[in-house]
Amino acid sequence: MKKLFAAFVFAALPALAMGAVSNYPLDKVDIDLRDKAALQDGARTFANYCMGCHAAQYQRYERVADDLGIPHEIMLDNLVFNDAKIGDHMKIGMRPDDAKAWFGAAPPDLTLVARVRGNDWLYTYLRTFYDDPSRPLGANNKVFPNVGMPNVLVSLQGKQVIGCKQVQVVTDGKKQFDPLTGAPITHEACDQLTVEPNTGKLSEAEFDEKIKNLVTFLAYSANPVKLKSQRIGTYVLLYLAFFFVFAYLLKREYWKDVH
Repeated sequence: MKKLFAAFVFAALPALAMGAVSNYPLDKVDIDLRDKAALQDGARTFANYCMGCHAAQYQRYERVADDLGIPHEIMLDNLVFNDAKIGDHMKIGMRPDDAKAWFGAAPPDLTLVARVRGNDWLYTYLRTFYDDPSRPLGANNKVFPNVGMPNVLVSLQGKQVIGCKQVQVVTDGKKQFDPLTGAPITHEACDQLTVEPNTGKLSEAEFDEKIKNLVTFLAYSANPVKLKSQRIGTYVLLYLAFFFVFAYLLKREYWKDVH
């Protein structure tokens, strides 16, 4: 019994380390790991907005540059902000002890975060920060309540607050429409996230695309060989299907005189 309990605790550690659980509905995001432009933009966003606190220490600059089609010189000039060399791991200069003293806990490494949380969780989480003066860092999050992280993307998204807006009525999980006109039936809800006009550099659609690209890069970082693995898996299945034909014919030949 003790062994089972210990095994459960160790299995749950990654989830516990990532923090609180929320019932906030997650938005779906379609990730294409073959989109080099999206991956490059996501890598740029990660380097500029995330690597001040979060490392990707199980990934190397050189591997990222080669996989994403970025020349080494451009990688070093635009995505490396310390004295790291192209073959170094993507670490940060902030020491864990300092981070714990400043933030209460060292910010987690993000190399595998997409595998721990999932793409939909990351996409929704990064878009649902909102202004909350009661929090030590001035921001809260719908997906991760009372998160100990500032809204580092506020300059792009703009100041997001909890406010009132018209939302579509949903009954039993189905969106409601007027039976005569087909128009959506809406009501005013005052617990909705709204961005104050002219406070961010990007429009809502542009910001969503920026976050999608960032999640695409994090999904790649969590499993850089995913596309290769899928390709090899396809070849293996085709080989097995081809081999099955000859195996079946051989079986028939062996058993044709057996009654």
